[in-house]
Amino acid sequence: MVEKNKTIWIIMAAVLMAAVILSACASIFAAKGVYEIRAEQAAKSETREDGVTIIDQYEILSTLPISDAYRSGNTSNLSEKEKETLDMASAVLKEIITEDMSPYEKEKAVYDWMTTKLSYDTGILQVIPRTESDCDNPYGVLKYHNAVCVGYATTFRLFMQMLDIPCMVVHNKSLIHTWNLVQLDDAWYHVDIYSDQDVGGYANFNMNDELAANNYDWDRDFFPAATALTYNYGYQNRVIVKDIYQVPQLIYKGLEEKQGSIFLEFPAIDEANAKIVESLCNGAEAAMNDSVKFQALFMQRIWIPEPGGKYVLGISITGYEEEDPAQEGIPAETQKKVEDAVEKAFGDLERNGGVPDEEEISVNTAERLPKP
Repeated sequence: MVEKNKTIWIIMAAVLMAAVILSACASIFAAKGVYEIRAEQAAKSETREDGVTIIDQYEILSTLPISDAYRSGNTSNLSEKEKETLDMASAVLKEIITEDMSPYEKEKAVYDWMTTKLSYDTGILQVIPRTESDCDNPYGVLKYHNAVCVGYATTFRLFMQMLDIPCMVVHNKSLIHTWNLVQLDDAWYHVDIYSDQDVGGYANFNMNDELAANNYDWDRDFFPAATALTYNYGYQNRVIVKDIYQVPQLIYKGLEEKQGSIFLEFPAIDEANAKIVESLCNGAEAAMNDSVKFQALFMQRIWIPEPGGKYVLGISITGYEEEDPAQEGIPAETQKKVEDAVEKAFGDLERNGGVPDEEEISVNTAERLPKP
């Protein structure tokens, strides 16, 4: 009997030990699963330049293989699509870049080309394919001119890399927009080609962090700080204001010239006069909103301190409409004929304030029919 009880206890102990071992293994595997999930989530949330998906659809991919092939002259490792991209990009640089240009002049030449040529060289009758699979990379931008912000940012970076100008693609924290950081003379600047597309005006060209923060948010711990304004186009062309009551006229002049950014420098200004300037700007903005000509425009402004007690007021203007490409290249005489034809067909509707009656329609139609 004793031997029998002893055997039972041994069996129970073995079963218990097996249960403990199985439980421990399960805990280890569960912990490993949690760790892997957490590691995967951490990898997704970790800020990086490439391999990031914007709007859950467009991925930021490296452009180094193409730019490296351009600098080395060796294209053996490129795909056919990459080779075509390189050929298109090289042709652009050959057209707009000269050896005597400074890095800033090269950057500006690329900006000018991307904000103008990419929209206006297609023509009315040219079919632009719906290339959603290529709208987020330089191939789609250069070949079809059909792109999202990721496409413009990676294309600008490709150009800069080909020109040996350090450049990064930046994304905002919500992963819905991308733009660039470019380095000139050891200083970094924000550039958003996509937002200036079709308009130009340099509103988003070579901004420092302070200016960029008006419309963007990004991981400042990962991306380098942009602290300079030396190569900001608007800042370079800033106007020195000696009479603060000139501010509305200077803003109006900038609007007439479709400037994306207006910089006004005040050599000496105190708090009281700064409030007057703000009031003048508010008045100009109200006048813009009441004007048919400027009511679609949006104005933002920021005060920037400078050494020596100077202050610069940076004003950003957005909302300019691009010109109707259908009217480009049409002589004035032909355009007058276009307007006359439209007036002849639809003039009665406008003058009567409604649809003409049946008798008017029959008379107008008879006048336009060819005589037998």
